[in-house]
Amino acid sequence: MKTPLHYQISEYDCGPTSLLNAVSFLFEREDIPPELIRNIMLYSLDNYNNEGIQGKSGTSCAAMMFLVNWLNCFGKTGRLPVSGKHLSGAEVCAGQDSAIQNALRQGGVAVVLCWFDVPHYILLTGLRPGLLLAFDPYYRKEPFPFAPDILLTEEHPCHYNRLIPTRYLNCEDDKIYALGPMARREAVLLFNEKTKLTAANTIEYFI
Repeated sequence: MKTPLHYQISEYDCGPTSLLNAVSFLFEREDIPPELIRNIMLYSLDNYNNEGIQGKSGTSCAAMMFLVNWLNCFGKTGRLPVSGKHLSGAEVCAGQDSAIQNALRQGGVAVVLCWFDVPHYILLTGLRPGLLLAFDPYYRKEPFPFAPDILLTEEHPCHYNRLIPTRYLNCEDDKIYALGPMARREAVLLFNEKTKLTAANTIEYFI
């Protein structure tokens, strides 16, 4: 059984929440081992703020890289068919032939660092023409008055709560949902190897 994706419970836990949502989206609840949940929470929320308080600057790039490596190693044990890849810099874009869009076409997901007043992790789960389907873990009920073409929805709790035009993510400025300057860009691609679409197992990957 798939469970609804969930929202962060503080101002800081968008990183681990988005990673856990990625796992929840890709796998059945009964297949997800507690060790995976424990380690995502254990190794995230590692950044210190200016007052020296751990976690109040969220989750670092180093922690995300470590967790992707851990998930790959965990997948190789055969206990869960998970695999991932960490992207940074110019590798991270949302264009038609980008690694992110290709991952979504293959049935994978992308946890991306974007701008939401501060750097903020969200989960990308699918594509429509000119749009990215996203689950933003920061709970919000009101639409964005300055971006009316970003649509909010609560009708797909296991899949997405935002429909974001691709051009927002491709922006290099600090605007809502922008991936921002190339030097700051970061993304994590995750897959369920049993359901991953490739050229070898389906023609749909090319459409």
